[in-house]
Amino acid sequence: MGRGVKVAVIGGVFAVMVGGAGYGAYNVVSALDGGGSGAAGASAKSGPPSADEVEETAGKFFAAWEKGDATTAASHTNNASVATTLLTAYGEAAHISGVEITPSAAAGASVPFTVKAKVSYEGTTKPLTYESTLKVVRGETSGRALVDWQPSVVHPALKDGDTLVTEESATPQIEAVGRGGEVLTKEKYPSLGPVLDTLRERYGAEAGGTPGVELVVRHTAQEAPDSPLLTLSKGEPGKLRTTLSAGVQAAAEKAVKRYGESSVVAVRPSTGEVLAVANNRADGFNAAFQGRVAPGSTMKIITAAMLIDNGVTSMNGPAPCPSTATWQSQTFKNLTGLEPNEGATLANTFMRSCNTGFIKLVDEDPLSDSSLTQEAQERFGLGGDNWQTGIVSFDGRVPASGGPDRAANAIGQGEVQMNPLNMASVTATAVTGEFRQPYLVPRDLDDREFATAKGLPQSTAAQLKQMMRLTATQGTGRPAMAGLGGDIGAKTGSAEVDGQTTSNSWFTGFRNDVAAAAMTEEGGHGGDAAGPIVADVLRAGG
Repeated sequence: MGRGVKVAVIGGVFAVMVGGAGYGAYNVVSALDGGGSGAAGASAKSGPPSADEVEETAGKFFAAWEKGDATTAASHTNNASVATTLLTAYGEAAHISGVEITPSAAAGASVPFTVKAKVSYEGTTKPLTYESTLKVVRGETSGRALVDWQPSVVHPALKDGDTLVTEESATPQIEAVGRGGEVLTKEKYPSLGPVLDTLRERYGAEAGGTPGVELVVRHTAQEAPDSPLLTLSKGEPGKLRTTLSAGVQAAAEKAVKRYGESSVVAVRPSTGEVLAVANNRADGFNAAFQGRVAPGSTMKIITAAMLIDNGVTSMNGPAPCPSTATWQSQTFKNLTGLEPNEGATLANTFMRSCNTGFIKLVDEDPLSDSSLTQEAQERFGLGGDNWQTGIVSFDGRVPASGGPDRAANAIGQGEVQMNPLNMASVTATAVTGEFRQPYLVPRDLDDREFATAKGLPQSTAAQLKQMMRLTATQGTGRPAMAGLGGDIGAKTGSAEVDGQTTSNSWFTGFRNDVAAAAMTEEGGHGGDAAGPIVADVLRAGG
């Protein structure tokens, strides 16, 4: 009898709460069944949420969000504490109100939706509209249907650690212009977004503008500059000159879209000016300038220079290409299908990208564990951590390595790390014989000191350039470079990475006074993905 009364009371309370406030029902029932921590035992549901559960959970989450009730909305997620913080900032720090959410038909557990709201700050109000998606999952301990918490639920531009803020800008807006005076915007050139944000943070004050009021994504975790989402009052943007070419940048943007997780950089060898930088990456990372990955056989440009400069061999000198080569108990092989050639010259080994030919030579006198490092630093300006491009960049790493890594470094594996900016610069140095540090904004803007290196002997540069020409016209780079006129050269590369089933695709090349390099994660051989990207950029710029 007593037990029956208790059940009736619970049922009565449940009915009243559903009629008044849906979430209140869960609070009462949860308190009686152990707070949703699994105390309900066998009564906890399992398996994917049903269509009704997806609809109900999303509806409750949306209803609380629309009311500005961050705590209640967050309670319908599987990470309430983190969700509460971001949803609270949505209303308080970002000053977003009047939220109206319109869900679309669910696709399984995913619910697309459109948000319409307004952003108000110090008497100025602007409409805000965007689309996002949430996913409903089963709570691991409670068995409840819950919104799988991701910051992108609140806004698609948000990642872990980000928040939304509306306030007067810390720096004035900039109007970035290309070398021909064209205005460069992230709307027209999407992958320039992070680059333009960084340029604004660094040079907004010097460019002469006045700050406005904006809704921004604040990247507290990545220590990156704010990313503007909505301008409430513009202020006065300052004009910032860059070295970018609108035409080459447009080609680079289009080229990287052909392959996911791709990056490309183009530079002018005669000056060091960066003509284009583009990324197509899910994480938004500027891998073109900041990536740190093995460059594969594109590294053989530097290794070949080391062999020539140290008198080990020359372009027409011997560089035998056996099927395998052993270095300190580690056996190296060539790509499948490459025919061995014991009588090969360095030019032949280079243009066919024979690994074993280079491995066999790195043990010759007078080479040492530090020879490749010295070549990279003193001739190509790499590894000094001192490039001043105008934005954050990684300057390459070629450490002095012993053991098997000494051989692996020579073919762009081991401990060597590069990015497309570095390899475009390597090609530019090989083409001209002079190292000119790449840069994105003029030096006189802030009187920063450029990195220097002594460059290559003209004989070495001439041999490297000719070997790259042969690679583009007769070797591994020929398919990608086919159809390009003018003075052309190339080097392919594929870099194996632990945990990946497919190698990273690398390609670097030149056409007249333009050098470019690209990398596509898990893109396969150098000519498969990175090659066509570079060719498209050279076609536009050369």
